[in-house]
Amino acid sequence: MAKYNGPVCKLCRREGEKLFLKGERCLGSTCSIEKRAYPPGQHGKNRRLKLSDYGIQLREKQKVKRYYGLLESQFRLTFERANRKKGVTGENMLRILERRLDNVLFRLGLASSRSQGRQLVRHRHIEVNGRLVDVPSYEVRPGDMIRIREKSRKLNIIHDSMRRVKEAQQLPWLQLDKAKMEGSLLEEPSRADIPVTFNENLVVELYSK
Repeated sequence: MAKYNGPVCKLCRREGEKLFLKGERCLGSTCSIEKRAYPPGQHGKNRRLKLSDYGIQLREKQKVKRYYGLLESQFRLTFERANRKKGVTGENMLRILERRLDNVLFRLGLASSRSQGRQLVRHRHIEVNGRLVDVPSYEVRPGDMIRIREKSRKLNIIHDSMRRVKEAQQLPWLQLDKAKMEGSLLEEPSRADIPVTFNENLVVELYSK
């Protein structure tokens, strides 16, 4: 499958905010957007564009897509699934994205970023309900138990990530047992409990044209 292999810090700079694509680095002073808070490129510093309504919608879509680490075709399929479900399409879309296995690993603190979560899943380090899962887009359902495989529990990247987990930062729809290196999805997240500042309605408007 095709994937983006370029420098991810440029994506944050292009969108004008942190998308937390590089784990711990995004939290410190070494984050590139802290040093260069302007779009990448030769003329990024002096570029001042007034966006049209379409441009605003496009930038919001790109921001959400890059935040969760999806390509355009994957993101479009996710939107179409959300559109077929009952309820508010934008909120449905965010709930589906939040329940991706790579994202749940990141939210639990078992991975320092979504990209690291994808790597752990693809390298067969993760079990869901006792069964090996190697598909990062696997949709976690309420009650599912996610755990690190027994033979993978000595991986330094997992321990380094878990050391940064603080109980006060845990989301109300997730539960983590650090001692057992496992967590679960308690319920589907509500929009108010998803810690993102996106305006998902702009994405809906863009795809509804």
